Amino acid sequence: MLQPAKLALEDGTVFSGVSFGATGEVDGEVCFNTSMTGDQEILTDPSYRGQIVTMTYPEIGNCGVNEEDFESAKPHLAGFVVRNYSGLDSNFRSHGTLEEFLRRWNIPAIADIDTRALVRRTREHGAMRGVLSTADLDDARLVAKAKASPGLVGRDLVREVMPKSAREWHQKLSPWARRDAAAEATTVAPPDAPHVVAIDYGMKWNIARHLFDMNCRVTVVPGSATAAEVLALKPDGIFLSNGPGDPEPLGYAIDTIRGVLGKSPVFGICLGHQLFSLACGAKTFKLKFGHRGANQPVQHTNTGRVEITSQNHGFAVAEGSLPDALEVTHINLNDRTIEGVRHRELPAFSVQYHPEASAGPHDSGYLFEEFRKMLSR
Repeated sequence: MLQPAKLALEDGTVFSGVSFGATGEVDGEVCFNTSMTGDQEILTDPSYRGQIVTMTYPEIGNCGVNEEDFESAKPHLAGFVVRNYSGLDSNFRSHGTLEEFLRRWNIPAIADIDTRALVRRTREHGAMRGVLSTADLDDARLVAKAKASPGLVGRDLVREVMPKSAREWHQKLSPWARRDAAAEATTVAPPDAPHVVAIDYGMKWNIARHLFDMNCRVTVVPGSATAAEVLALKPDGIFLSNGPGDPEPLGYAIDTIRGVLGKSPVFGICLGHQLFSLACGAKTFKLKFGHRGANQPVQHTNTGRVEITSQNHGFAVAEGSLPDALEVTHINLNDRTIEGVRHRELPAFSVQYHPEASAGPHDSGYLFEEFRKMLSR
């Protein structure tokens, strides 16, 4: 017999469905992702810390999970919401079912709810705090718990997902993602390879794979690393990673970025983009319901070229706060928010989206090549 589960929102809305993950109760900000593929990458993306993720694509689970597509050592999201769960994993790369994966990592999940209604409510009223439970099925109590949950604003979630210590990275891109799948997947960088220090605020592993695949020596350091600690590694380039939550409370990260600007080329993605902008004097704000999915249209302001991008963020850089030192390079064609900036005087740039997206699209891969050229110069 299927176990019942409920998802309650802070506005009093309650959805009833069935559990297909771990049992228990979790709270978090309820968000939605419009991707049709890549659910394993979504589940293991540290940027989802503190969130209950809803998939808009109705059929989830039929591809199963495998050991190669992880974007971090474990899932970091609070809970998972789908319309229809497929318990049959029909894929030659599958090592097990999604249900087994969720139970292994103690992630509650709910299926058989009207995800269209949930997403529409989120779009109309904005992202809301919620509680997903298989333990307590009382509507009034669940709504009260949702209202009492902390949400994302003002919280430092980076310290919950960043690594404890520095390490060298030696993994290239998967043969499924590489342009030359037959090329030797060496795990040793060339002796003359430029050294990139990647500051990890909750970094997706495919970012480090891209950097290493460009024949760079890659050192990953915790997001709490100071400017002195980063510069002591003698980097030829510095990468600022993605990560979860609100960027403005991360004063330590902003101070580090200010301390390394001008000392080495800098490239930031997602949270790294927001922190780079804050370090230059800009401000950020919380989006109504965020950008999460693999189909976000972004336009390059200089060329007019449109890229279809993968995104996952709930905060953005405020256009009116942009200092003279930064110029906008990319804009979102859905809501005109800033998607990329470049420093006018220093070798430093950042984008809000994910050019490394393992599940695709790959329209923006050229940004890694731009960073590699900066290292050579």
